[in-house]
Order: sequence, then structure tokens, then C-alpha cells
Amino acid sequence: MIYSKEIVREWLDEVAERAKDHPEWVDVFERCYTDTLDNTVAILEDGSTFVLTGDIPAMWLRDSTAQLRPYLHVAKRDALLRQTIAGLVKRQMTLVLKDPYANSFNIEENWKGHHETDHTDLNGWIWERKYEVDSLCYPLQLAYLLWKETGETSQFDETFVAATKEILHLWTVEQDHKNSPYRFVRDTDRKEDTLVNDGFGPDFAVTGMTWSAFRPSDDCCQYSYLIPSNMFAVVVLGYVQEIFAALNLAESESVIADAKRLKAEIQEGIENYAYTSNSKGEKIYAFEVDGLGNASIMDDPNVPSLLAAPYLGYCDINDEVYQATRRTILSPENPYFYQGEYASGLGSSHTFYRYIWPIALSIQGLTTRDKAEKKFLLDQLVACDGGTGVMHESFHVDDPTLYSREWFSWANMMFCELVLDYLDIR
Repeated sequence: MIYSKEIVREWLDEVAERAKDHPEWVDVFERCYTDTLDNTVAILEDGSTFVLTGDIPAMWLRDSTAQLRPYLHVAKRDALLRQTIAGLVKRQMTLVLKDPYANSFNIEENWKGHHETDHTDLNGWIWERKYEVDSLCYPLQLAYLLWKETGETSQFDETFVAATKEILHLWTVEQDHKNSPYRFVRDTDRKEDTLVNDGFGPDFAVTGMTWSAFRPSDDCCQYSYLIPSNMFAVVVLGYVQEIFAALNLAESESVIADAKRLKAEIQEGIENYAYTSNSKGEKIYAFEVDGLGNASIMDDPNVPSLLAAPYLGYCDINDEVYQATRRTILSPENPYFYQGEYASGLGSSHTFYRYIWPIALSIQGLTTRDKAEKKFLLDQLVACDGGTGVMHESFHVDDPTLYSREWFSWANMMFCELVLDYLDIR
């Protein structure tokens, strides 16, 4: 079994009682919360957990973490659910060892995915092999949060140690991408789905940060040092040190030393290269840089994002540079900020013009201490569900019945996180 229906039902009733003044939120919350558990999660024969992203028959390392993270609250009292989440960490780490450069995987070695169009080092487990730094951050985050929230430690097995070492090695290699074996070319007319320079990627200089081929949107990076993902890496490298020190895992001394060095070097790279100025002359974070002097002023609605920096644990909400960055990306200075009749927020090169993402609206709410802003965003999300009672990947700011992806579990669960945050369930 995946979870205890009785315990989860009790939990849902508690949430409904606390949100009784907002019945429209409760309806969407319960639909989203139960859908992920009932329709995306599978327990495999080896006891590990596979989580479908939704309407695509594959598991993303990023999405699967975000899909199960809101269940950590109830996992404190539900042993079945606790084991389901631990099982996801085990499956994620097993897949990292299959290929740490892949972003999404099949439930078995069935060769489904993008194999006919993609020129890269594929195997039958891989759905897609777009290398994204955050794909390796998320399993470490989930393993850490599961431990901290529930005390569970079964996820910290030999596979976890081996995969963590592989992640540290890869991030070190990608501090100078010239040393990397990774190449990616897709047969496509869509330039965002492939890398320039015969799959090597755009020009760069070594900065101390770790290189990324693609963004969390699965679109390629314009410049190869993706600042939000490097911020996330800094955070989880701290987690690695804490986990290995507290639990005295195998090879803890060398892993801690490598994580400490890498964290310091990436953070120094951020300090030296990640800052730029907005149109008002304020110091802000760039979205991407190349170490050669080029920087992009924008943000993407997926997480990690600049908007999400406090949510990820990188900085305080009141940090001056973050607040200036936030004002900039939630304004027309960000080319992917759209305003319309029904909503305003962050869109993406990955979706249509003037389509904004519920994930980003949820993150906007999760990174403010203003209760009124949180309420406004929750009301907006519910009003813009296109009449479906669930979230979507994106919707048109002038007509929410126009949306992308009928079933997108990550967006559903980010809405749930914002509801819980509003209710002070953290």
C-alpha cells in the first residue's frame, strides 16, 4: 500500500476545518492532494517508488520530489506514506547511477522516450537526457527533508552514498565543461530543445559555478551558469555535509570534504559573477551568466528560479538583493512577465506567449510574508483553473480556459504547498 487512507482522510479533514472560510480552496486542495497519491505513484517490486509526472509516462527527478514533498507533514503519522517517500529517494538514487546526466526516466528499461531524435549517450532507462543541475539537487533535498521532518533514515543506504558521490563528481567535472563527456543534439526545428556547437553548448569561462545544459523548464540555457540552480546546489551541498556527519555514513570524511569544497567554490562563483543591475540601477541577481561578461535579466516559472531563492533556503526573504530581484522579475523588465485580464505572473519560453505558470504563482505566495498577497494568489489560482478543479502547466492571462497540459501533478502539489503555508502548516 502507498498510504493509509484513514490517516490521510483525517489529515484532509483537519486541513478543511482550518480552511473552512475558503471552501473553494478546500475543493481544489483535496482533488489535487489525492490525485497525486492515487494516480501517479506506483510501488515497484523492489519496494522503491516510481512517480509519474502526469500526462507524460515518465518520472522526472525534479517533479517527483516536488510531487511528494507536501506529504511530509502527514508522513510523520503515516508509516506507509513515510516508506513510500523513502522508496522514491531510493528509486531516484538508483536512476542517478543509471545516468546522472538524465532528467527523466522510464519505469523499466523499455527504451521509451526521445531515442529516435536525440544524439547523446542513451540507455533504455532514459526517457530524456537533458542535463539540468537541479535534477541532482532534488533527490538530495527530499532525502534530507524526509529525515528532518519524520526521522526516517532508511533512504540513506549504499545506493544513496554511491549516488551522492557521483553527483559531487559530476558537479566538479562540470565546473569546467571542457572536461565533460556530455553532448546533446536533438533533431528539431525548436532551438530551445538542443545545444549549439555540435551539442557542446554556448561559450563560457570557468567561474567556480557548475555548468548546466538545460533549465528546469527543459529548455536550453542561453548562458551556461544558471544562477538559481547553483543557489540550489549550494543549499543541498550543506545538506550533504549535515547528513553524512550526523549519521556517519560510509566514506563520510571524504564526502563531507568534497561537499564543503564544492559548496564554497560555487558560492564564490555566485558572489563573483551572478550580480547585475536592473533598469533602476539596483543590484540584482542575473538569471544566467557565462563568465565572459554576459548576463540575462529574466526568470523562469519553474523551480529553482530566482523568485524561489528563499523557498529553497538560499537567502532570507528580506535580503535586499533578493527583494530588488523580485521586483524586477515581477515587472515588464522580465521578458516573460505577462499581465492580463485575469492574472499576471511568470511565463516561459517553454510555453505559449502570454501563458503564465501556476507553479510561479504558488512560489510568489510562498516567498512573501504578506498574508493578503498569499490569499490573493490562492484566489487567483482557483479562479484560473479553467473550470477543471486542478492546476495546469500554464494558462492564458486573458482566458484561463486556454491552458497547457491537462494533467500536471507538480503544479497541483505546489498549489497544495501554498494552501498549507497560508494555514501556517509548515
